[in-house]
Formats: sequence, structure tokens, C-alpha cells
Amino acid sequence: MFLFLSKVLPLLLYPLGLACVLMLVALVTMRRRPRLATRAIVLALLVLLAGGNGWVANWFVRSLEGRAVPSAPLPNADAIVVLGGCLRSGFAPRPAPDFTEAGDRVLYAAQLYQEGKAPLVIVSGGRVDWRGSGPPESGDMAKILERLGVPVSAIVEEPKALNTYENAVNVKKIMDERGIQRVLLVTSAMHMLRSRLIFKRQKIDAIPAPTDFLVTEPDMAELQSSSKATLINFVPDVDRLQKLTRSLKEYLGIVIYRLRGWL
Repeated sequence: MFLFLSKVLPLLLYPLGLACVLMLVALVTMRRRPRLATRAIVLALLVLLAGGNGWVANWFVRSLEGRAVPSAPLPNADAIVVLGGCLRSGFAPRPAPDFTEAGDRVLYAAQLYQEGKAPLVIVSGGRVDWRGSGPPESGDMAKILERLGVPVSAIVEEPKALNTYENAVNVKKIMDERGIQRVLLVTSAMHMLRSRLIFKRQKIDAIPAPTDFLVTEPDMAELQSSSKATLINFVPDVDRLQKLTRSLKEYLGIVIYRLRGWL
């Protein structure tokens, strides 16, 4: 039940869901309390305008990704840990599992292995039954890693984790069984802060190896490059709304996980 509520309830707090709730309030109160309805409509509009604003979205994203930027070259480790949430099941008409925006995680893990950063790759991730189900994501990641040149003997699957906390707990068990001391933690840059805190709570020596950066230096420079760019960044955009939603999801996740004692 916690997993279901943790996925559903926050949707009402993110910009799009919150705007819909406010519009619903406006519809219900339009006749008897027109002033309240007007305020709800104005607030819904402001939420969408702010959520789709380039400066607002990029600032929130950078506030998370900026903390994940490595300050030094990655050292070698005993294993590379790749967190799930980066592939869609290969259901028809898809010819194979599809990469999501976070699909860079698998590609970066393969790159690190080819560079000799670690002799083992641990892929962690299951599938939520009520979100498309399908085989465990760890299996899909393992197949793609194999196609990218990582031998089967160097891949360890963890197919049960349904959230970041379970990723850490289950990976810790594998590390203890195999005598692994230190790992490179591969996940999206925006997701790294929460992941690192959870792994640290499990007493895992995890070195951040972030990828999937959504905002780059040129993106920030573009915000101030010209009057045309300024105007465009004021106009709401669905991609910016998604960026802001993902960053808010991470901040909300940190709060919830801390309340649960997982951080």
C-alpha cells in the first residue's frame, strides 16, 4: 500500500496535478463562491506558468544535479551498481525494451566496465505489477549490457527492488555475500542525492557515478543569450514542466524517505 500511495498521492502536488485540483475546486465553487473559484483559476494558471518557465525548471534541476557533479576522476571499485527506472518492457509492438530518458544509466555502466573501473556490474530493479508489469527490469538491463560487450559472467541481477530503498537493501545483501567493499553507483544525476543518502544509511561505500544530466552549461547560458530566448523561456513548455516535476519528485522523496527513517 505504501508503494501505491507513494506513487499516486504526490501526483496531486506536482504542477499539472495541482492545477487540475485547483480547476476542479473552481468548477465546484463557481456558483456559490465565485471569488474562491476565480482565485483557484488564477492560482492554477500561475502554477502552470511557473512550472513551464525555463528559469524555474532549470533552477530546480540544477539544484539537484549540481551536487552530483564529480569533483575528481572516478576511482576503481569492486562493482558497478546500476539502478532501475531506465527501461520500458519489450511489449508488442516494441521490438525490444525501450530506453526512457534515464536509459543513459545502462550505457554509462557499460562504458565504465569497458574502462576497467570494476570487474562486476550489479543491475537492480524489478517491475511494479500495476504499472505495466512484465519481466524484472534487471533482466532487460542485463541483456542490453551483454549486447554492449559486458560478459554474462560479469553481470549480477537483483530483480526484486521496487524503489530506491529496496535497491540499497538488496544490493547490500549481494555485497555481503560476495565480499564487495566499494561500488560505483550509477543513476541519473537528479536522482543521485537521494540514492547516495539511502546507500550511505545502509553502510554502503558508494561512489557517485552520475549520468543523464538534464541541464548543461550551454542550457544555462541560453537562458540569457538574447531577448528572443528570454521570451521563449517565459512561454510554458511541457518539457520544462516535466523537468520541474522530476525535481520536485526527488525533493518530496527525500522528505518522505527521511520520515520513514530510510535516510
